[in-house]
Amino acid sequence: MGAIVVGYNQDGKAVTAEDLKVAGAMTAILKDALKPTLMQTLEGTPAIVHTGPFANIAHGNSSIVADYVALRCLDFVVTEAGFGADMGAEKFFNIKCRVSGLRPDAALLVATVRALKMHSGRFAIVAGKPLPEGLQKEDLDALQAGIGNLEKQIENVRLHGIPVVVAINKFPTDTDAEIEFVRNAALAAGASDAHVSTLFADGGKGGEALAHALVKACEEPSSFRFLYPAEASLKAKIETLATKVYGADGVDFEPLAEQQLAMFEERGYGRFPICMAKTQYSLSHDPALKGRPGGYRFRVRDARVSVGAGFVYPLAGEIMTMPGLGKVPGGARMDIDADGNVIGMF
Repeated sequence: MGAIVVGYNQDGKAVTAEDLKVAGAMTAILKDALKPTLMQTLEGTPAIVHTGPFANIAHGNSSIVADYVALRCLDFVVTEAGFGADMGAEKFFNIKCRVSGLRPDAALLVATVRALKMHSGRFAIVAGKPLPEGLQKEDLDALQAGIGNLEKQIENVRLHGIPVVVAINKFPTDTDAEIEFVRNAALAAGASDAHVSTLFADGGKGGEALAHALVKACEEPSSFRFLYPAEASLKAKIETLATKVYGADGVDFEPLAEQQLAMFEERGYGRFPICMAKTQYSLSHDPALKGRPGGYRFRVRDARVSVGAGFVYPLAGEIMTMPGLGKVPGGARMDIDADGNVIGMF
């Protein structure tokens, strides 16, 4: 808490929460929030809920504290790193693992048939409106056009030296031919295994094959590695992510980004990892570039630093750091009926 920078004085020196003598009060307020919440699934499996930022504008991971607690209690721990292996998983590997000292044995990558068909670029998805009819019927052509996204995401995990299992999250509209196409493509792209998941419909038994495949993958040889060293320059780290993970030819830094990154280096933040803020709709900075885009340059327009958390977050393209919220808050729908029942919660 004390390391959080709240501003700079007239000499350009950082002013921290500790300087303002409020770090203790902040910690007191958050004393209970710092403790993970232990919940359970309907079948009694323990689930620790702690933090949940979006990976397009933050790191997209549950807390290190929660992972440590879980690892002391169980033989296998699955921790969320989402969404997208180009965002949540990459940040898990290069930010969270760097800080925690923990090393993953394997990764489970979730894919859906309809998302891969969307990555063909042939369907317009509008938030809050029904999906296009074409996404809900068999279309192997669209699947072929969008499968490059899954292939690249498998590659993105393998770049970090660990095996990956693909979970094909099944929807009622998926056909056997589409499922088999995705499974074969995943194996050809380097996945250790790929299985259908019906966990949502069938509970634990809908993921038994996946669980066995993941345990087997954890026993495979692996050599976990970071994509960049801490001592690399901030621009070099960004260029590594853009070219190796996002598939860009290079990076174009706008003047403001150049200025900010140089200032961060000068102030001693150059060893921080990168927490890229970019669209979740594309591997690139441009939401219109679907599938596996290539032949483009990644655009960084600004950069900011979270000194307390310990990372630099560049802003790519037109990304906004305020999460998108509905026009009507969820709380406006909640109430208690005449019988004392809570309504409007879901």
